[in-house]
Parts: sequence; C-alpha cells; structure tokens
Amino acid sequence: MSIDSMFVHKMWNDNELSKMVDGGVPFPMLSDAGGRVGKVYGVYDEDAGVEARGRFIIDPDGIVQGYEVLTPPVGRNVNETFRQVQAFQLVRESKGGKATPSGWKPGKPTLSPGPELVGNVWKEWKTKMAFD
Repeated sequence: MSIDSMFVHKMWNDNELSKMVDGGVPFPMLSDAGGRVGKVYGVYDEDAGVEARGRFIIDPDGIVQGYEVLTPPVGRNVNETFRQVQAFQLVRESKGGKATPSGWKPGKPTLSPGPELVGNVWKEWKTKMAFD
C-alpha cells in the first residue's frame, strides 16, 4: 500500500516488479491516496505528502505482530518478511507452544517456551540450532 495511485502501481508492476518476480507481485497493491492509513500507522509525513517505507505484519485478529519502517534509500528484504510471516504463523498454530529463534526458517528446530528455557537458551542454541 502506498499513496501512489493504482495506475502508478500498475506501471511499477509492469515495468519493474514483473522483471524481478515472475508474473509480478502475487497480491494486490493498494492505494492510500491522502495517506489516511499511513497516518494511523505513523508513516505518513503530511508536510511532505509522502509515506516512509514500512511493512506491518497483522495477524487474522487485526493485531500488529511486527513492523519495520525504513527511510526511502534503504531497501527492504522481502525474503525476511516471508520468513517472519511463516514464523508468526507457526507460533500462532502452536498456540504459543513453539517459539522461533533468530534466523529460524521453516523446517528448522524451534524452542519450547517455559520456565526451564529461561537461562538455558544457549544450550538449545548450541546443541540443535545450527542455521545456514
């Protein structure tokens, strides 16, 4: 979502994104003309009429689980966003019975939250948390 119009989104998808992602982005791009949504999330600069680049991971209950806001010269990592969404989904599906350590990827070991883990994360990390 951005303050750009749907026409700008189409041009961006057709001329840029489709060359980076086969078939373009697999989801609709939304226009926030006037920055109403950007104001709610604190990323719209009314004086300049622009929004900061950000992403917000919102769960099915409408709760913001994660966010990142960057200045325009710094690019975002789409693969990291997908990894975080997968991690949030796993934690949600486990009803909090699993936690994903830093750098976790699908199929890699998870942690089991609880009092016995406090002060012992390093042991779990050392014995089974080898990450690529």
